[in-house]
Amino acid sequence: MSVDPVAFAAELGLPGLFDVHTHFLPPRVMAKVREQFDTAGPLIGRPWPLAYRGDDEELVATLRGFGVRRFSALAYAHRPGMAEFLNDWSAGFSARVPDCLQSATFYPEPEAPAYVARRIAEGAEIFKIHVQVGAFDVRDPLLAEVWGLLEDTGTPIVIHAGSGPVGTSYTGPGPVADLLRAHPRLSLVIAHLGAPEYVEFVALAETYDRVCVDTTMVFTDFFDDLGAAFPADLVPRLRDLQPKVLLGSDFPNIPYPYGEQLAGLERLNLGDDWLRAVCWENAVRLFGIPSGESESPSGR
Repeated sequence: MSVDPVAFAAELGLPGLFDVHTHFLPPRVMAKVREQFDTAGPLIGRPWPLAYRGDDEELVATLRGFGVRRFSALAYAHRPGMAEFLNDWSAGFSARVPDCLQSATFYPEPEAPAYVARRIAEGAEIFKIHVQVGAFDVRDPLLAEVWGLLEDTGTPIVIHAGSGPVGTSYTGPGPVADLLRAHPRLSLVIAHLGAPEYVEFVALAETYDRVCVDTTMVFTDFFDDLGAAFPADLVPRLRDLQPKVLLGSDFPNIPYPYGEQLAGLERLNLGDDWLRAVCWENAVRLFGIPSGESESPSGR
């Protein structure tokens, strides 16, 4: 089941949607990513027919057509020497597309502290790392200084650390819990609500002031069919976690219409205030107010 995203936002009294988890990549990198989905690669684990394709202009127009007013690029490095190539491209993309958060990434390598510091100074608003694809441990000593920089600046990091869709020796809540014990002021955004280790990752968001979660792909039939259904008895804790839940979608790398994510959130029956917070207000508080918008568009 899907909903019309524009009507969904309008019925909530929102000027649009703020989606913190979308992907825009250099063309050759995007082609490689699509190949992994098309062939059900080893870290995908099952058929994943992409619903959205096209070049950057088409995809940006599609997002805007859904009423998405702010979004991210979220490239991520999977080997040494790759992060700065992606960061250069992402900085150029956000310069061309001002409604996209200036996005960046990093990898465990000696150069990482210097380029992360430079990217923050140049205006990076959000970082993304993917420990499953990148095959690295967040506790790697090469990242210690990076985490300190990000903690001190409060720059949000979207982190895919849950063991879905295919777990590895680097995924799971244990390493992230260790990281937060060492850097408790990190502004982590746990991608996919930490699927499938929902209980443990929600507990981290409850424990640490700056840890948030995003809704990416959770509450959709496709994710449920992966064996990653969100536990019904955990839903009340999402109500209490309202200020820390952010809308994410994984657009364009999703195998269903964009509105299915929104329909899944609506089915939780957590109320319009919760939906307004998740789909707009929480991200505005974290990243700032988009040009020309008010912080509380519903007037409350």
